[in-house]
Amino acid sequence: MGENQLDKTITGCGGADLMEDVLAAAAEGALLLTGLTTEQVLRTARIAGVGAIAFVRGKKPDDKVLELAGSHDLPLLLTEFSLFVASGRLYMNGLRGLDGSW
Repeated sequence: MGENQLDKTITGCGGADLMEDVLAAAAEGALLLTGLTTEQVLRTARIAGVGAIAFVRGKKPDDKVLELAGSHDLPLLLTEFSLFVASGRLYMNGLRGLDGSW
C-alpha cells in the first residue's frame, strides 16, 4: 500500500502499541512501528502527522484498514521482524528517533 508515496521523506522512527504514546511523542513525518492493525492506528497516525506505518511481527491489516490508508495516502509496510528487531535494524541503518521519547 502506498506505492505512490515511496519517495516520501521519513524524518525519524518510533515504535508503540499504545496510541496515546503515539499522540504524545510522534513527530511529523516519522515512521510508526506497531503491532496493531486497526483503523484506530491509522486515525491516530494521521492526527499525529506520521509519515508511514510499518506493521511488525508479520501482522497484516484487513481490507478496511488498507482502504483507509489509501484514502489518506498513508504508506503501509509489513515486516516479519519484532518491534525490537525492526527498530534496531532501522537504527543501525541510520534512522533515529527524533526526541528519545518513543
